[in-house]
Amino acid sequence: MIDDSKPLVPHALPEEVVLQAMSSSMEGLSSQEAQRRLQVYGRNRLPEAPKRSVLVRFLSQFHNVLIYVLIASAIVTAFMQHWVDTGVIVAVVLGNAIVGYLQEGRAEQAMDAIRGMLAPHAAVLRDGRRTSVDAADLVPGDVVLVEAGDRVPADMRLMEARSLKVEEAALTGESVPVDKTSDLVAIDAVLGDRNSMLFSGTLVAAGTGRGVVVATGLATEIGKISGMLEAVETLSTPLVRQMDIFARWLTLFILIVAALLLAYGLAVGHLPFAELFMTIVGLSVAAIPEGLPAVMTITLAVGVQAMARRNAIVRRLPAIETLGSVSVICTDKTGTLTRNEMVVSSLVAAEHVYAVDGDGYSPVGAVRWKEADADPRDHAVLSEFALAASLCNDAVLHAAEGDWRVEGDPMEGALLALAGKITGGGGEPFTTGWKRIDAIPFDAAHRYMAVSHIDDGGRRHVHVKGAPEAVLSLCAGQRMSDGSTGPLDAPYWENMVETLAGEGQRVLAVASSGALDADGRLTQGKLAGTLTLIGLVGLIDPPRPEAIAAVADCHLAGIRVKMITGDHAATARAIAGMIGLKNTERVLTGIDIDLLDDAALALAALDTDIFARTSPAHKLRLVTALQSQGLTVAMTGDGVNDAPALKRADAGIAMGVKGSEAAKEAAELVLADDNFASIAAAVREGRTVYDNIKKVISWTLPTNAGEATTIIVALFVGLALPVTAVQILWINLVTAITLGLALAFEPSEEGTMRRPPRRRDESLLTADLLWHVFLVSVLFAAAVFGVFFYALDKGYSIELARTMAMNTLVVMEIFHLFFIRNIYGTSLTWSAVRGTKVVWICVISVTLAQFAVTYVPFMQPLFGTESVPLFEGLLIFALGWVFFALVEIEKQMRLALRKRA
Repeated sequence: MIDDSKPLVPHALPEEVVLQAMSSSMEGLSSQEAQRRLQVYGRNRLPEAPKRSVLVRFLSQFHNVLIYVLIASAIVTAFMQHWVDTGVIVAVVLGNAIVGYLQEGRAEQAMDAIRGMLAPHAAVLRDGRRTSVDAADLVPGDVVLVEAGDRVPADMRLMEARSLKVEEAALTGESVPVDKTSDLVAIDAVLGDRNSMLFSGTLVAAGTGRGVVVATGLATEIGKISGMLEAVETLSTPLVRQMDIFARWLTLFILIVAALLLAYGLAVGHLPFAELFMTIVGLSVAAIPEGLPAVMTITLAVGVQAMARRNAIVRRLPAIETLGSVSVICTDKTGTLTRNEMVVSSLVAAEHVYAVDGDGYSPVGAVRWKEADADPRDHAVLSEFALAASLCNDAVLHAAEGDWRVEGDPMEGALLALAGKITGGGGEPFTTGWKRIDAIPFDAAHRYMAVSHIDDGGRRHVHVKGAPEAVLSLCAGQRMSDGSTGPLDAPYWENMVETLAGEGQRVLAVASSGALDADGRLTQGKLAGTLTLIGLVGLIDPPRPEAIAAVADCHLAGIRVKMITGDHAATARAIAGMIGLKNTERVLTGIDIDLLDDAALALAALDTDIFARTSPAHKLRLVTALQSQGLTVAMTGDGVNDAPALKRADAGIAMGVKGSEAAKEAAELVLADDNFASIAAAVREGRTVYDNIKKVISWTLPTNAGEATTIIVALFVGLALPVTAVQILWINLVTAITLGLALAFEPSEEGTMRRPPRRRDESLLTADLLWHVFLVSVLFAAAVFGVFFYALDKGYSIELARTMAMNTLVVMEIFHLFFIRNIYGTSLTWSAVRGTKVVWICVISVTLAQFAVTYVPFMQPLFGTESVPLFEGLLIFALGWVFFALVEIEKQMRLALRKRA
């Protein structure tokens, strides 16, 4: 049990004392003990920001200029004792508030779900084995492993540190990374000088470390000083805010027009105030798209969740708009275009080349030479390969649910599988009794990893693995197939590196040495010229089949795909050919990029699709170069050093599985499966969301304008209103919260990924939309007045004429909905008519509501309606088809002219 009797000062105590105080050990806690402590200490997270109460959220929906106007109108009509009008206005107000309330709740649920999917994980020792757990499940006493790119999940006392540097700016304001060690510091050391501690929320910039958790949640340093927490992200984007501002200005404009019409009606038309006032109220409600911002926001919420289902998690909502205009995707290779399941395919020794069979990380398979199984007793160098693969390794291989999985680097997992294949031991370690003394972690600066061990006989050994160029430079000799040592044949090895890389294999060199100082400490200076090269290991990471299809989809969509990888140029070219990239003849390496100035790089980047041996700094330059050519760039990344490029890109996409927390925080999207196919799916969903927002606007503005035009024409010409104010209010009540909302759930149109990317600066209020608003307004007014005068000419009462006119408006709005569902192609297809479940639910709901207000006896006096005869009902339905045919023909003419242009 943890001793809480006196305050623990972990930074000033030896690690063994801290472990004892935390009732833990170097092997970590047991799963049962961790679960028990989780019940005692709670989850390792800060409390969520308080949310608004249900009542406050509901009342906030009434904070709107239009709602104020309607409430004032309801009060006036109540004083005038027009109770039906008052009731309908109140119903409109409540309907709008309910829709807004529900969409806000949906938005919060969407963002909560995203938070859960983005919960950081930590590598922890449980039951003596390395495993990955949700960082929120860490407890005091857990032993945690960290490496470059990780976000520190809790306050920890370091027990081991290898070249460890941590960015603590979030906590201490220190602008440069701080060196960390396991050494004691003074008991009164200030926070920034506690170099034996890692603090929750900071970022590991370099190296590796192991520490014991001493504080979680509110007990951490950042928990003590931070009362601030991110509130739920407002589900909004520049596009929605732009439309919100547009709706406000439109509201103001319509209110001014309404006031002028009121003055005109009183002074010129000498109309009764009560009747005229209700007409103006109806006009205001008809013309103002009060539900537009809410429905657009719902569309975004639906899009966010649709992307999450496709493993693309949106962290910053403007990315949804950006994805619709992406013209270039710069992607990593390993794990994104490929399966990230490294498999050793070849072993190259000084005299023999071996082929290795096997699948995934399973440590079962044959090592063959000349088509026959190679016995390690006859090929002593194979045992050397196995030793190096097992010892120069930080990964853990284990079987889970019948499948072999790796905890740690996939390449190191493949090496462990290789060792099992050579020794015939499967997943069982054969180096029991070997004790690691020291290590030099892999770093991009020196490009190798070195470890020193003492074997069970007390002898010291060094094993090194890394990039062939780096390891070869440290070697003085080479191991022969029989186990003897010979002089290093550098040209032979360089040629074999090129051969393996040309076959699309990733190449590692492994070496060993018995030379080590008595203190057992490793330094880079000690390795030069002391190693004996064992050989080369060729690994393959086969392309994902779905990535090949996704690349083809991107090409059809007018999106260029560019591979940026740290691999050898020949390897990159081989994989690019398998994936289907367009230009596989030319490869730019990091050295080539360094030789180009910004202007030359901008031109070269356009024509090149493969970039090899690149650094994170090269990624940033490439993104900037492509953007300078007017392209909208999506960029993938996984490392802490990728953060600048991810931020610079128009759409930064981080890897959710292998990606560092720094990369995820810099990105707008996170891929939950690190799969390129999910990027293509996200682009499709981004285009769909943008299309659906465009459809919502293209349906709302024309229908509102059509209703308003009908009233304005009647007032100016001095005709009887074909639709009363209360009927206009009713139409808005039943259609705005149903038909418009249905468009938020529209699936992708056919050909979505065959259209070129849209321009980033493309406005939604285009000339085509303004023309459509005008056309639909004219057709609506013509149809309503036509039906109204037809009914009067037939001798029907004005109530029946108005009922027919009202139903004409609703029918045309329904047909307009089916028309607007396909804005890039024909709407005269079976799939277009079939619609979606949501569309038909909304259409049936509106139809039943119209039948009720038209035919139910107790509703007729409330809305001034009469039952419409069957023939006239069919005539109204036929008019809807005529309207649909006219706007569809106009669209096809417009699309045909655009294709010819």
